[in-house]
Amino acid sequence: MKPPQSSFPPVPHPDSRKAPGPDSHDADATHNSRRLPELHDLQRLIALGGSALDARVLAEVTDGADRYPLYALRLGNPDPYAPVLLLTGGIHGVERIGTQLVLTQLELLLARLPWDQGLQADLEHIRLVFCPLVNPAGMARGSRANANGVDLMRNAPHNADRPTSWLLSGHRIGTWLPWYRGALDQPMETESAALCDLVNAECATAPFCLSLDCHSGFGMRDRVWFPYAGSTQPLEQAAEVHALVELYEAANPYHRYLFEPQCHQYRTHGDLWDYLYHQHLQRQRGASNGPAVFLPLTLELGSWLWVRKNLRQITSFTGLFNPLVPHRQRRILRHHNTLFDFLIRATRSWQHWHPQGSDRDAQQQRAIQRWYQESGH
Repeated sequence: MKPPQSSFPPVPHPDSRKAPGPDSHDADATHNSRRLPELHDLQRLIALGGSALDARVLAEVTDGADRYPLYALRLGNPDPYAPVLLLTGGIHGVERIGTQLVLTQLELLLARLPWDQGLQADLEHIRLVFCPLVNPAGMARGSRANANGVDLMRNAPHNADRPTSWLLSGHRIGTWLPWYRGALDQPMETESAALCDLVNAECATAPFCLSLDCHSGFGMRDRVWFPYAGSTQPLEQAAEVHALVELYEAANPYHRYLFEPQCHQYRTHGDLWDYLYHQHLQRQRGASNGPAVFLPLTLELGSWLWVRKNLRQITSFTGLFNPLVPHRQRRILRHHNTLFDFLIRATRSWQHWHPQGSDRDAQQQRAIQRWYQESGH
């Protein structure tokens, strides 16, 4: 596998700079590794990846005297016109398992890279982008929000059409309540803005961009959500989502996931992926070479099942979102290997399954029937 021939395209964030090596954080690294072992693991993988990984610090997040780098990593073809698979985690700091899942997948890829010719060939054609720890200060605190008390997944500057409830859907009352969106007259939080800048830069010229954002803390079953979180209207590219889901279900008929729009469960203000998808649609208006595809997915791990199997988890806030028993954590980290491998292959082969013409019309109709008519939403 050849190392990348160019660094990240410019990401319009004032704090963006080339990533330092793990040893450059001296005292900060020692302090952070105790409170935030996931950051230590991420920096270890950056060193392990060597020249194959293109790493960058998008921003530095501060929490009093503590400083945390917000990393993004690229693996594969640096061509801005290459298809992109983006993997993110840790937007909610308490959901450590999401970050751990992305880090596990990165470590598995790096272990395979020297000998796996199939993976090497995939990475000659596509680019993998990782942002495993979006909210490092929140994770160090063990809180859902960032250091400013803002829920990053309610922080985008747009409102839901039909919010579920005044609190869960996001509010501007104050940081003392969960799901706080931030003040109305304030810009997006550093972490939210950095993630949005990264996604927009990576997807700006890519013909196909697929993302998976890893979360936990809802339901008895693992779900894969797609927009909209703030509206019950069908996604404009629901045909592409439905075609992708049909591929997965045909290849994995006994899978564990429930695929659905997020609005089936609740509707929220300020969802980052709704916001990014709307920005994608704006870019595609009048596109001379045809509309590009952007499919933002969310993996929502059904952590209530872990609580049911081990009632001790309900005695801690962390246990509501993360497995506390080591063997269950290992099981969760390996359960999703098939999904991640499928997403890599679907990104490389997107032109072979991407519906067009009358086939796309039929897929859109089946998507509406499956997710918007039969469900009653």
